[in-house]
Amino acid sequence: MSKMQAARLHEVGPTFTIDQIDIPQCGPNDVLVQVKACNVVPNLRNVIEHYPTWFPYLPLPKLPAIYGLDAAGIVHTVGSHVHSLKPGDRVYVNPGRSCGSCHSCLRGQHLNCTAFTFQGYFGFGAGSQRVFEDYPYGGFCEYMTSPADGLVKLPESISFEQGCRFGYLGTAYSALRKAGVCAGQTVLISGATGTLGLGAVMLALAMGATKVFGIARNRQLLERVRQIDPSRVQVLSIGDQPTEEWVQANTDGLGADVFIDAIGPGAPHEISISGIKSLRRGGRMVDIGGMAEDLPVPMFQLMCYQISVIGSLWFSVAEGQDMAAMAAAGTLNLSLFEQEVFPLSQVNDALDALEDRKGGFTNVVVKPGQ
Repeated sequence: MSKMQAARLHEVGPTFTIDQIDIPQCGPNDVLVQVKACNVVPNLRNVIEHYPTWFPYLPLPKLPAIYGLDAAGIVHTVGSHVHSLKPGDRVYVNPGRSCGSCHSCLRGQHLNCTAFTFQGYFGFGAGSQRVFEDYPYGGFCEYMTSPADGLVKLPESISFEQGCRFGYLGTAYSALRKAGVCAGQTVLISGATGTLGLGAVMLALAMGATKVFGIARNRQLLERVRQIDPSRVQVLSIGDQPTEEWVQANTDGLGADVFIDAIGPGAPHEISISGIKSLRRGGRMVDIGGMAEDLPVPMFQLMCYQISVIGSLWFSVAEGQDMAAMAAAGTLNLSLFEQEVFPLSQVNDALDALEDRKGGFTNVVVKPGQ
């Protein structure tokens, strides 16, 4: 067997073509993974249709390109220098790639690498194209290569469909860790019904947060979020009441310890500002949604109240392994996701299905090999 199926994008637009291409060979420090499931991330359509004009400074792989950000599967072959993985291991492929030798990489800060790149998605610097050339396979194909240190081992209790949701879950988990979330704290999450926000709710609960406040617009989905843990989760539809008043009324006037901003580029900045105003003295805001508008931040108030505003891009393999352990222990409940599965041949239908999702509860997945 030397050929595989791959969904490739040949021109900017919403349509992938199923091609027969060579199965890749892995280098000495790499692993060849047989892809069993790949998440169709909600932002993918924006990336392949609009990023060339919206964000021309974010490099995209040269066409024809194999996309697919979050893949899970089985180790098929390991390189000669790989000793900690073996064929048959179940893994999630963390797509974050760095150059390995710049100022940040040498200090273990790979997410700050000027060439940091999402394999199968987009990059963040001039060096990204070289990374795309080294690792040109996203998850929309039957086999993909990955550096050995880019893999999270998955226990048997995590399905491949659940495992390929780790990208969005990990983004939320890393943000919560940066904010220092722990037992006894209160966490406010904007966009709590979306893919990022729902993950933040689930992980804040798993990390021991005493109260989780979720805000979004869809009341029906908000009620589903509340039902995850009615004793700890409270929800508010945006516009029903000023967020800061609601949070302070439910925290004895103190405010939230942490604010996770998970709303995307199209949201108005007022939602983020109200979240900042909902923080207690010494509180921390972490942005993971990438809201595009500039924030008129009251800097003097932030100084006086010692409030921190933090940006968080992605997560490490170690943090991914933390989540696998939490899921195996039952503290992170991945059964909340409703899987909507498509064979690779129907990848374009999977892309269309993103429009009809039930918020973050729906997990749209492509399964190569079907």
